[in-house]
Amino acid sequence: MKKLNEKLVDLLCEKGWHISFAESCTGGKAAAGIVDVANASAVLDASFVTYSNEAKIKYLGVSPDTIAKNGVVSEEVAIEMAKGTAKANNAEVGVGITGIAGPTGATKNKPIGMVCFGFYINGECHTATKQFGAIGRNTVRDASVDFVYDTLCAILSEN
Repeated sequence: MKKLNEKLVDLLCEKGWHISFAESCTGGKAAAGIVDVANASAVLDASFVTYSNEAKIKYLGVSPDTIAKNGVVSEEVAIEMAKGTAKANNAEVGVGITGIAGPTGATKNKPIGMVCFGFYINGECHTATKQFGAIGRNTVRDASVDFVYDTLCAILSEN
């Protein structure tokens, strides 16, 4: 049985599409999982790890107003990240990931383990927020990447 990252690369290859990631809390793990697969170079040209707000603004075109209004951990920022990375890298699929992996950084309304996702797929936008809980920093990061691959495989299989 194929792993999710292998299935995703296959689906992208079938469509002749490219993917680009804008990662904050996952720190490049989503892009690295694609690079683990043969044929990665057919679907991945470039991605960004934009940990700071300034990097999100500079490299992805995230609006400072969006960050001020919604907070950096929000679906609004995640979708701007997804659109920005897709545009910057001429990719049909852009993914934005921003969250609080922990063990610090939580607020009353944004607990540890909250991760927001933006998916820009050939002009269509999708967003999601997952509450993974305080399951450990790296476990949140890994669960976020699994969620991204699973979500993309489901959406790309439908189209």
